[in-house]
Amino acid sequence: MVKARIIKALSVGCVMLMVLMGCSMVVAAKKDEEKVRCIVLFKDNIDKKLVEDNNGEVLDTYDIIPGLVADMTKSDIKELMKSDKVKSVEEDAEAEIIGDAKDEGNGNDRGGSPSPPAQTNPWGILKINADDAWTKSKGTSIKVAVMDTGIDTGHSDLKVAGGINVIGGSSYKDDNGHGTHCAGIIAALDNTIGVIGVGPGVSLYAIKALNKQGSGSYSNFIKGLDWAYSNGMQVVSMSFGGTSTTTAFETACAKAKANGIVLVAAAGNSGGPIIYPAAYSSVIAVGATDKTNTVASWSCYGSQLDLVAPGVEIYSTFTGNIYKTLSGTSMACPHVSGTVALLLYTVPGLRTDSNGIKYDTNGDNIWDPSEVQHCLEDTASDLGSGGKDSYYGYGLVNAQKAVGIA
Repeated sequence: MVKARIIKALSVGCVMLMVLMGCSMVVAAKKDEEKVRCIVLFKDNIDKKLVEDNNGEVLDTYDIIPGLVADMTKSDIKELMKSDKVKSVEEDAEAEIIGDAKDEGNGNDRGGSPSPPAQTNPWGILKINADDAWTKSKGTSIKVAVMDTGIDTGHSDLKVAGGINVIGGSSYKDDNGHGTHCAGIIAALDNTIGVIGVGPGVSLYAIKALNKQGSGSYSNFIKGLDWAYSNGMQVVSMSFGGTSTTTAFETACAKAKANGIVLVAAAGNSGGPIIYPAAYSSVIAVGATDKTNTVASWSCYGSQLDLVAPGVEIYSTFTGNIYKTLSGTSMACPHVSGTVALLLYTVPGLRTDSNGIKYDTNGDNIWDPSEVQHCLEDTASDLGSGGKDSYYGYGLVNAQKAVGIA
C-alpha cells in the first residue's frame, strides 16, 4: 500500500515537472520570438496601454488616423487582434521610388559649372499646355509637398519652403536624386536657367520618407501624411509605390483627402496592375506617355488609372546642382501635381487662411479634392479608346483647359 502511494506520488510529481518544463519552454520560446514592425489601427481612439499590455513596444503615434507603430511578436499580435478596440494589426510593408530604373544615362547630365544651362521649357511642360496656363496661374503660394527621397535644398533652380525627415534625422536634403527630379517638374523656378516647372510659383515642401537607396516603409508614409495634414499642405505628390497594401495606409490616404489634401501618385513601371498608393480610390493615379502621346510599354494600367502625363525622357533638376533626364511614371506624377497647384490658385473670390488653404467668404472650402480630380478628368485630352480606359484613364492632363474652366 505504501509502495503504491509512493509510486503514485512520483507519477504526479513527474507530471507536474513535465507541465512546468513545458510551460517554461513555451515562455522561453515566446521570449525568443523575433519582433516585427507593425501598424496598429484602432476603431476609435489610440490605446497605447493595450499595446504595451500585450508586450508591444510603441514607437510612434499618428494624428491623421487612430493608429500607432509598434514592435511586437507575431504571437502577441494575435492576442492584440482579439480586442474589440482594434480594427487591424498589419506588418509594415516596403515601397520604392518609381523611375530610377528608367535613367536615360549620364550623357544627358548637365551641370551648373562653369555656368548653368540657359532655361528651356521641357517638352512635358509644353505637351500639357502648362505654359499657356501661366497667364492666369503659376500656382503661387500653393503648398505642394513632394514625399520622396528629399529635395536638394542647394539647387539653384529650386526654392524649398520647408519640410521634414520622417525616416530619422533632421535633414530633408535629397541623397538619391529622385525627389529633386520630381520637385523640378513641379516647381523649378522661372529664373533664366535650367528648366521651368509646371507651377514655378508653388511653395515647395519636402517630405523625406525614402532612403538613399529609394526605399521606404508604409509606416513612414503615414507619418509623412500626418505632417502634411498638420502643416496645411494642399497637394502631396507621391512617386513611389509597392505591390502590397495595408488598411492603415489606405485609411490615412482617405483621411488626407477628406481633410482637403489632393493626393497624386505614380501608377508604376512594371507594365502590370497599378500599385499602391496609386490604386487607392482616394489617390489620383497617373500613367506615363511619350512625345507622341503614346502610353509607355512599362506604364502600369487598370481600372484605377485616372490620367496620363509626360513620363518618357523628362529633363529636370537633380542633386549636385545639375540636370538629368529620367523616365518613369514617377516623372508623370509631378506633371499632374503641378497642374493641381495651377488649378487651386485660379478659384476667384477666395481668401486664404494661415495654412494656405483657400476658402470662400462663407468659410466653406470650395476646392474639394474630388472636385479638383473631376475638373482634371473633364478637361483631359482623350487618348486611346473613347472615354475612360485602362491604359490612358481619362486622358492626358491639360493644364490650360483645367485653368480655363476654373
